[in-house]
Amino acid sequence: MYRTYRALKFLVVGPFILVMLVAINWMTYHGQWWVKWAALGIGIAWIINFLRVLRAALLLGGLAALVAYFRKK
Repeated sequence: MYRTYRALKFLVVGPFILVMLVAINWMTYHGQWWVKWAALGIGIAWIINFLRVLRAALLLGGLAALVAYFRKK
């Protein structure tokens, strides 16, 4: 449960971190966009966390549907 909460939190915080890094790279630009490597890492982590949250949502939705099905009977 805590792991899913952290994953959901990262889905919101990750893009803000990336925007901040782009701003820092833009302000200190010396011909090298190093932020692309940070974006790659944050992007991979974001996708993994998205899949974790999606799995938890599908599991919770499936359990809710199962409970609703048995309550109807």
